[in-house]
Amino acid sequence: MNKILKFICASLAACFAVLPLSACKDGDEDKVKTVRLNEVTHSVFYAPLYLAESLGYFAEENIQIELTNGGGADNVMSAVLSGDSDIGFCGPEAALYVLVGGSSDVPTVIGQLTKRDGSFLVSRVPEPNFSWENLKGKEILAGRKGGVPAMTFEYVLNNNNLKDGVDLTLNYDVAFNLMTSAFEAGTADYCTMFDPTAYEYEAAGKGYVVASVGEASGEVPYTCFIAKNSWLKDNQTTAEGFLRAVTKAVKYVNETPSNKVAPHLVKYFEGISETSLAASVERYRAIDAWRTELSMTEDSFNRLQDIIDNAGELSRRAQMTELVNNSFAKKVYGEIYS
Repeated sequence: MNKILKFICASLAACFAVLPLSACKDGDEDKVKTVRLNEVTHSVFYAPLYLAESLGYFAEENIQIELTNGGGADNVMSAVLSGDSDIGFCGPEAALYVLVGGSSDVPTVIGQLTKRDGSFLVSRVPEPNFSWENLKGKEILAGRKGGVPAMTFEYVLNNNNLKDGVDLTLNYDVAFNLMTSAFEAGTADYCTMFDPTAYEYEAAGKGYVVASVGEASGEVPYTCFIAKNSWLKDNQTTAEGFLRAVTKAVKYVNETPSNKVAPHLVKYFEGISETSLAASVERYRAIDAWRTELSMTEDSFNRLQDIIDNAGELSRRAQMTELVNNSFAKKVYGEIYS
């Protein structure tokens, strides 16, 4: 955790030196507002986010999205803290680290999109009767140390009486967005991948999906929308509209056949076929990946802390109210589902 905090602080100091901070006020309700959104990675796991734009739900709220890829939760949080991004989309552990580190400007979680790990465990060989015991003596690429993907995977392993460094080896040396290419180049025996990457990798005969990490771990606030309180103070209407658009998109993806959803996602995944996209949407819907109401529950927040504590990355536990504001999510859910 200390390394992550040092990275964030260094990035923040650098950005303060060269960037002026500004806050956009809501002002004229008819004026289109640009929301600078920084996502942790790009995946069909986040389909409702892209659908909110593709289906015109953001436009209905007079919102235009400027999307960038942070390539990791620490980078996303640095962008939010520096004011380079308005909303960060990543694991809430990034904000939790800032909170327990004693910062006076802790970002707030305003919405939760995914409620479980969205990665799939990929093996080099077919394992139709896979069990977690198969990982004994093996090396696994499971993410960046201190990140929710790696910590959730370790949590699953520990629940199956497997320990890193004793029964198997978790390789933390490869950056999250480079794991698949490293695996294809010969690193490790297993790799965790999100869809559509996992589906495409398997379809090409390069590997075999043997397990869903999310099914094994249970519900957890996996990927959330996070913003600084200073931005929220001046952009409450925009924040509410943003979550309203995403909530509508979750409703759409849960109620619409996958083959009808896929065409709306094509422009966000260059080179990926509609067949792959439809299969990926179906697989995520099958594991109940998305929150219908974009609020966070106390139970899932506590499980997240269990997971982080299990990984030895939590210096103290926090109350959900210190980090999370569910009011926006609950309001828009009531409007849409009333």
